[in-house]
Amino acid sequence: MNPFEMVIGIVLIVTIGSVVRAKYGVRRDNKGNEFFAAPADNAETKALQAEIRALKDRIQVLERIATDTNRAVTLDQEIERLRDNSKI
Repeated sequence: MNPFEMVIGIVLIVTIGSVVRAKYGVRRDNKGNEFFAAPADNAETKALQAEIRALKDRIQVLERIATDTNRAVTLDQEIERLRDNSKI
């Protein structure tokens, strides 16, 4: 094993270790002490999750409208329903 391969191996091992630590929520403070960080479940996170759910629902409806060609009559009703839901 030449020195270049050894450097690549070390970088690979350190990178994999960092990814695994991040996956399990291991953090370090300013002094280098490791600790497990609890996931933040604050109000902002919950609001963002609710907004993402609403956006996914809207995308699902829009995809259904765009791909369904025989429902041209109810297209206006679907759009109005989406507008009414976004005002809430």
